[in-house]
Amino acid sequence: MAKEHEPMEKTETVSEEAPRIAIVGSGPSGCYTAQFLRKRWPDAEIVIFDRLDTPYGLIRYGVAPDHLGTKAIAKQFERLFARDGVQFIGGVDIGRDIPIADLRADFDVVVLATGLWADRTVDGFHRLDGSATHEGVYGSGELTRMINGHPDRKSGSIRVGRRSIIVGNGNVAIDLVRLLLTPPAGLAALGVPDDAIAAVSSGPVDHIDVVGRSNVAYAKFDSAMVRELGKLPDVRFTSDIEALDQDSEKASSIAGLVDASPASATREVRFHFGWTPSHLDGPRHVERAVFRDTAGRRNQLVLEADSVCTAVGFTEAVDDVLLRSTLECEATDLSRGLLGNGVYCVGWFRRGPVGTIPANRSDARTVADAIIADIEAGQRSNAVAQS
Repeated sequence: MAKEHEPMEKTETVSEEAPRIAIVGSGPSGCYTAQFLRKRWPDAEIVIFDRLDTPYGLIRYGVAPDHLGTKAIAKQFERLFARDGVQFIGGVDIGRDIPIADLRADFDVVVLATGLWADRTVDGFHRLDGSATHEGVYGSGELTRMINGHPDRKSGSIRVGRRSIIVGNGNVAIDLVRLLLTPPAGLAALGVPDDAIAAVSSGPVDHIDVVGRSNVAYAKFDSAMVRELGKLPDVRFTSDIEALDQDSEKASSIAGLVDASPASATREVRFHFGWTPSHLDGPRHVERAVFRDTAGRRNQLVLEADSVCTAVGFTEAVDDVLLRSTLECEATDLSRGLLGNGVYCVGWFRRGPVGTIPANRSDARTVADAIIADIEAGQRSNAVAQS
């Protein structure tokens, strides 16, 4: 979709009852919000801004490329721009290219739907400034955006190698296992760029350790996604769950994966539960990762590694100009998505990095309802004052 850079001017043809709405961020939260507001105000001018030239954010660059059903959600959003009269303006970084105050002056409502895309750091593996203590440490967001062909990817500096450690036991960690073990031809068939394929397949990967802080019963992955790993060819799965509580569905899914995997496979994935990151070893590039027992019952775990991939969630980028904390005021009511002075927030920007795309749809409805209620209450007040 071509970006547009024409200056925004108020349109006289829009009725007084229909507000002018700016949405910053074209991911699921922003697009769902536009859908709900368009349904209420068919004549409203709705503009979605994004710092990238193309829309759809998380769906385009954050979802694993082999999750085609999830990526297909973008099809319904295409109608926003093709039929529903919502305007997309890409290549504009709100806060830098256009101050938020200027956007607020030009629109009746501003909705921030920029998400949280920076990888959370791991104590012991990262310094206080967020940088890794060793080369070869990558965040899951960094890797997933690279695999999805994000224009800002730095694939030239990423090499996964033969042995990789994935820190985290959520669905993103499972995604990384699957993608790192997908052969180059399979990645190419999914549309992964050549430079990303080279970075992921540089080893190629033949051993992955997946290390989680919690007991297997409290791991955050979905059991169905674990069972899906059994479709990977030539992979032996092992685990240390025999030392922990196995009385859970998630433990059963891991045990079933282990029992069904071929002992003669040339590649291995080993799951470790109940280990907290301690530190990394190596003169410059990571060579080993050291973990301590979360419960304090076992000796430390030392794993060899060519790379470490952290999959422990997301947070605000420290240098982002649109930080929620700087926009809050006495009028802020995050339960409704209100930041104040006609500015609202939705999705992860509002509630933190939790919840899937369906959760963001529900969130968008909540905030859209709040916007509609506030605008219409203001219109009623104006009507009374003028009568």
